[in-house]
Amino acid sequence: MRRGVRELALFGAAYLLYNAGRGVTSGQMDLALSNAQWVVAAQGGVGLEREVQAAVGGALLSHVYLAAQIVVLPLVLFVLYRWAPRVYPRLRDTVIATWMLSLPIYALFPVAPPRLAELGMADTVSETSAVALAGHSTWFYNPIAAVPSLHCGFALALAVAVAVVVRKRWMKILALSWAPLVVLSTVATANHYLFDAAAGVAITVVGYGVVTWRPRPVLRTAVAT
Repeated sequence: MRRGVRELALFGAAYLLYNAGRGVTSGQMDLALSNAQWVVAAQGGVGLEREVQAAVGGALLSHVYLAAQIVVLPLVLFVLYRWAPRVYPRLRDTVIATWMLSLPIYALFPVAPPRLAELGMADTVSETSAVALAGHSTWFYNPIAAVPSLHCGFALALAVAVAVVVRKRWMKILALSWAPLVVLSTVATANHYLFDAAAGVAITVVGYGVVTWRPRPVLRTAVAT
């Protein structure tokens, strides 16, 4: 019981710090629009994003997008905490490290998502779900923190963690399919560019490296040489 309370307190403190840091950039829309144009130019336009949204729509994928962070992430962490104690700490530390690594990027490089960047893409989450990504909902998140996409990064981390735990091949394939599904949902709902997805995966890999890297003991290295 005490361990569970400590885990909740740890995540609560990390999440509050993360959101406080993201809130620093919440009023810089002009800069965020300018940075969005840089992202669009860097990836050669948003033609693919428009094609994806036109091809698959956003009704079902809007719910995937919403559930990814507020339902699936905490649910998987809880399940692994209870039944996979060897895998859980590494996933927990990766999530927290990635949150912290993302904070300076959000502060220094705010980016408006496609739905806010006047690119002709629809805000399908607001149009097809009960959640509007505007108004009071922005009290709980920073709407111009598009880069990196932690939706995509965390989806990969969760997919790999679950794939390591389950034994049956079809279950591993199902677990690993979560990451591309979330990437698809972020693009189809105009919440992220492909650039953001790549950045989210990259920074999550860095976060994993930070929490798993162990320096070689100096004394042992000296003896070996």
